[in-house]
Amino acid sequence: MSPDGKPVALTPWLAPIVWEGTFDPTLTDSIYRQKNITIATAVFAVGKYTQFLKEFLESAEQYYFVGFRVHYYVFTDQPEQVPAVKLGEKHNLTVLKVSSSNRWQDISLSRMARLEKLIESRLVNEADYVFSLDVDSKFYGRWGVESLGRLVGVIHPWFYGSPREHFTYERRPESQAFIPHAEGDYYYGGAVIGGLLKDVHQLAKTCREQLDIDKSKSIEAVWQEESHLNKYFLYNKPSKVLSPEYLWDDKKSKPGEVKIIRFSQILKNYAAVRPNP
Repeated sequence: MSPDGKPVALTPWLAPIVWEGTFDPTLTDSIYRQKNITIATAVFAVGKYTQFLKEFLESAEQYYFVGFRVHYYVFTDQPEQVPAVKLGEKHNLTVLKVSSSNRWQDISLSRMARLEKLIESRLVNEADYVFSLDVDSKFYGRWGVESLGRLVGVIHPWFYGSPREHFTYERRPESQAFIPHAEGDYYYGGAVIGGLLKDVHQLAKTCREQLDIDKSKSIEAVWQEESHLNKYFLYNKPSKVLSPEYLWDDKKSKPGEVKIIRFSQILKNYAAVRPNP
């Protein structure tokens, strides 16, 4: 926020922060339609998280890159639980079977490796951009080409407006995700990662390598891959930052300056959906 209470539209390194009113949807759509792009979208639905797929996909089909080529890649240990949702024109879905886990932290920790391999094995021939999105979420408004960029992060809704000293970065120096107290720009949410294939691949590969180093030392960062994501973005600045419009939480009331909620994490009982505390 600026001193006058208005949302800031540029980061300190002059990357755009996308808010309602900072783009013309008709103009941006017309520009990107000429580029004939495909947006791959990785979604992880393991264990009881498969129950969120139907609402995620149905709401995505209303609001997510409508009129553009989208290919969903659903990672799940229960392919038979993937709902038959009617997809719009130019939208496709592929189910990729993965192993289950007894710890939700392990599910979280594995996402970077799976995203890295997905880009290497399939997306290089199938897509231009890729997003990784949390499945326990729902679309409530337009999410379009205004969100595309070389490397895209989103401001975490629970740290929006908070001072840096409140950010829950990994503070143990022995972890590869360590960020000193005097450093940090924003706290980014791990629920949304996006960008060009090359740049997201480098992000996923680096984070996976850092996670492997931590694992070899029996260290688990405080917020798993999200901690490593924040470390990566500290030294590899996003070329575009999405405002909290693009990642909210249904438990959280909407402040006046946030004009629209486009994507939000839904209310749920974590004890009922996670395999462990």
